[in-house]
Amino acid sequence: MSHVEVVGLFRNLGLATAMVALTVMMHFWGLIFLLRLMNHTGRRLRAQESSHGQALLLVLVVFGIFGLHTAEIWLYSALYLWLGALNAVEPALYYSTVSFVSLGYGDLTLPEKWRLLGAIEAANGVILVAWSAGFLHTVTTRLRALEHDWLKPHDETS
Repeated sequence: MSHVEVVGLFRNLGLATAMVALTVMMHFWGLIFLLRLMNHTGRRLRAQESSHGQALLLVLVVFGIFGLHTAEIWLYSALYLWLGALNAVEPALYYSTVSFVSLGYGDLTLPEKWRLLGAIEAANGVILVAWSAGFLHTVTTRLRALEHDWLKPHDETS
């Protein structure tokens, strides 16, 4: 490996590390915010007493998680544009989205000097999506929104 290649490798790893740190912290604080929002909104909706309130809270969480991922994808897109790795917003968003969720179609690729950054975005995205899935599962379980008896008709006399 030449000196230029080593410098390029460390530049990639440094940027990737910074992006992973930034998106992980963003995700962490975003989930904390969602928990606080759920607590506040849940009380107003009386979610502990109402399956409709539970359903609304669950939808709020899903949209909140989607918003977090969208912001993280836009952050990577902005980095690709800033680096000149991609030359327009739409291709940067498209590439970042398919990389973040690890679809990796391959129809659009980064220049060789930035491809390690793209690969690390994919690993970062897998971890954040899995974290979100775990969070959503916990929320759903706590809300009991998908419980079996929620789907049964309620007896008005009991």
